[in-house]
Amino acid sequence: MKPHYMITTPIYYVNGSPHLGHAYTSIAADIIARFKRLDGYDVFFLTGTDEHGQKVEQAAQSNDQTPQDFTKEISHQFRSMADRLQITYNDFIRTTEERHIKSCQALWNKIAQAGHIYLGSYEGWYSVRDECYYGEDELINTSDGRKLAPSGAEVKWLKEPSYFFDLSQWQDKLLEFYNQHPNFVGPESRKNELLNFIKSGLRDLSISRTSFKWGIPVPNDDNHVMYVWFDALTNYISALNYPDNTELWRFWPADLHLVGKEISRFHALYWPAFLMAADIEIPKRIYSHGWWTVEGEKMSKSVGNVIDPLALIDEFGLDPLRFFLIREVPFGGDGDFSRRSLINRLNSELCNDLGNLTQRTLAQVNRNCNGLIPEIGMRNENDMDFLSQAYLLPERLREQLDRQALNESLDSVWKIIRASNSYIDQQAPWALKKTDLRRMEVVLRVLIDTLRVIATCLQPFMPESMGKLLNQLGVKAEERQLKDLAHPLPSGRNLPVPVGIFPRFVEK
Repeated sequence: MKPHYMITTPIYYVNGSPHLGHAYTSIAADIIARFKRLDGYDVFFLTGTDEHGQKVEQAAQSNDQTPQDFTKEISHQFRSMADRLQITYNDFIRTTEERHIKSCQALWNKIAQAGHIYLGSYEGWYSVRDECYYGEDELINTSDGRKLAPSGAEVKWLKEPSYFFDLSQWQDKLLEFYNQHPNFVGPESRKNELLNFIKSGLRDLSISRTSFKWGIPVPNDDNHVMYVWFDALTNYISALNYPDNTELWRFWPADLHLVGKEISRFHALYWPAFLMAADIEIPKRIYSHGWWTVEGEKMSKSVGNVIDPLALIDEFGLDPLRFFLIREVPFGGDGDFSRRSLINRLNSELCNDLGNLTQRTLAQVNRNCNGLIPEIGMRNENDMDFLSQAYLLPERLREQLDRQALNESLDSVWKIIRASNSYIDQQAPWALKKTDLRRMEVVLRVLIDTLRVIATCLQPFMPESMGKLLNQLGVKAEERQLKDLAHPLPSGRNLPVPVGIFPRFVEK
């Protein structure tokens, strides 16, 4: 049986249309999901939309729509974006679905029956934009007397009846869990922030609201709707049909929740506590990435610099965009988007480094080997050392992707690509044609084998482009898993006439 692997994006909040930041998270998760499938795993990849809460209700009202119509329309935009990005999700969940509502109410009942939910009243600072409660010590006091959340969102004083989850009772158990599972939260900076927050003292968490109605009703008390984060976090198990013990439950606990850094606390603190209270296993890892700015400024509708990823696909193509977003910055840190950086990287690394290597190699095979894969032949020590580094790529990528070092994995691939360009320059098969045909064939075969490893490993990052490259290398569809690299391509297989894969872009 194949090993199981479950990966999730956050479910995206539908108070507005999707933008580059949403695309970034989905692409990163898709790369990991594709790599795991390439490595022989049975993968369950979950994404979707978070459709309840006061912020959504307000957005619908400002758009002169009912929340039902508004969320249906925006959720469709997110699903369309995922499909356009070729995100290979297994399930797209909406929190307005009956299956999700059923799971949320079942989880609430399980926690309540265990004695961890009680009725009281909430009074304190709340940010509608963040859907988050803040302590006085967390707020920013402005010069004009306003109070802001750490995110910069406005907060207001809220007072209403509320059900509470006894979060304060889980402080020691959470710290013990983090100590026993040091890799549960990543990157390390986010883990340290979380530990400092917990050690400062946890307060019981308000988990219901009465000031609006757009939410999941609390069981046996229709005056309350569930706090949007209790609702949203439950999606990870409602997609597996919780509480029913169906065959999908084999994927739990999730191997990886991939989230943005602004929601790491909800996933790494509240979610484990809810699961502990319900006696459900905790996910194996939570990893939060950074934000994208645009030419040094944070993306903002008011500034007018929000980037539509679909427009970038129309201009540059999907694979170049996927490559750039992962290649440009260390995953986990913040990144700045600029057209100049995008074009420079596509031209220098895709067109020059990989594109020219491919064209030079395959053109030589087409011209000097009758378009047939050469024999392996007698390889010298230099050939073997070079090839051995290429064949280490899958293992390097396994380790790097398991700790979400996506840009490091591309670094590893590009080291081999650059080494391959040095190899072809040093060996000069075009010159060997005149002096040593056997040696020329050996060199070209080494390059074909290396390109096969490169293209196979890059499939999760640039699936369409690498499909084209593998076709030109004569690799059949059933020979494109990582395990297939152990079996050499047969000599004499006919290769098509090579065509360029990566265009050169010019700044407009």
